[in-house]
Amino acid sequence: MEADRGLDITVFGATGFVGRLVAAYLAEHAPDGVRVGLAGRSKEKLGRVRAGLPVRAREWPLVLASSGDAGSLAAMARDTRVVATTVGPYRREGLRLVEACIDAGTDYADLTGEVLFVHESIKRHARAAASGARIVHSCGFDSIPSDLGVYLVHERAQADGAGDLEETTLVVSAMRGRLSGGTLASMKGRIDEIKSDREARRIAADPYALVPEGAPGGDAASERDSFGIGRDERLGQWLAPFMMAPYNTRIVRRSNALQDYAYGRGLRYREVVGVGTGPLAPVRAAAVAAPLVALTRGLAFGPTRALLDRVLPSPGEGPGEEARRSGYFRMEIHARTAGGRRYLARAAAQGDPGYAATPMMMGEAALCLALDRDRLPYRAGILTPAAAMGGVIIERLRAAGMTLDVERV
Repeated sequence: MEADRGLDITVFGATGFVGRLVAAYLAEHAPDGVRVGLAGRSKEKLGRVRAGLPVRAREWPLVLASSGDAGSLAAMARDTRVVATTVGPYRREGLRLVEACIDAGTDYADLTGEVLFVHESIKRHARAAASGARIVHSCGFDSIPSDLGVYLVHERAQADGAGDLEETTLVVSAMRGRLSGGTLASMKGRIDEIKSDREARRIAADPYALVPEGAPGGDAASERDSFGIGRDERLGQWLAPFMMAPYNTRIVRRSNALQDYAYGRGLRYREVVGVGTGPLAPVRAAAVAAPLVALTRGLAFGPTRALLDRVLPSPGEGPGEEARRSGYFRMEIHARTAGGRRYLARAAAQGDPGYAATPMMMGEAALCLALDRDRLPYRAGILTPAAAMGGVIIERLRAAGMTLDVERV
């Protein structure tokens, strides 16, 4: 551990709902000797959070920092090895912290699902690589199951000599969880920006918006986001759109590009919700698609947004402990290689995806960056979980109870 850093991990946004959960996870699972700090704008609120954590966290330092105060962010970044931030919406609140971590050569992990934010962050890739900072976006349900699931398939196919990945589809087979207020705030920010900015609309619609500048993309027309429903004969079931697909798919494509297209230049990746077969399957597919379309349109129209704001969760709100425990998600990744072989990967976890699984994923990502540096890929810059941590974070997540496996079928 570096002698010039007072802390190994700083949780920025520790007084927010998800920030408190990340802090609690670290308090329960960080090895002895790991130095953790809690950061936010109010020392009083941070003190209350610390008081509610297990006894071993009672001596954790409290760090005053604000996303609007560049000086406080710089000081925070200089004194820690890793900043784990839950402060969003990231497009509005996050770039100053990215800058501070790059300048300090400090590793960074967040929970963003915002294409426009990551696209802007990528402009700093060369600077981050030069400073040695690993800026790792999307270390929660956005987008660890997707990103690491495809990475697993690639690793198995390469070990088998099966060739590059081609048609690859993530199917959400089961999920119970609550839409988070932070996700909704990010959605609203994205909708507002693309309504008023033509360039933002172009970026948001580009399936290859997050690949490195100058790198070749694939067939953008064939990988446009779809919100339709239909039966997929190869998968043998009806499919509906997945709310997070327009973001996760771009992260997976960036992972491929950052690893010199190790997955294959012919990778065609999509994400959907599987609703099964039978006469009612089309009805179930429509029941998944309709609320998604209605929510997106409702948030784009002022009068309906005002109504939705009264009933939808706000940032900082979240479900109780029992609801968090009863949630779950199960995903399958179906892949075909250039050699004609087929693989099936599974990503699953018990607990609400956004409020139980996500704190676990973020906590393990922060520990991985802080403690496993000698085992990580020799890569810095604006990264994805797969490109930054690869198989090392997979080992951690499996040990934490998450299912991540793959088989040939």
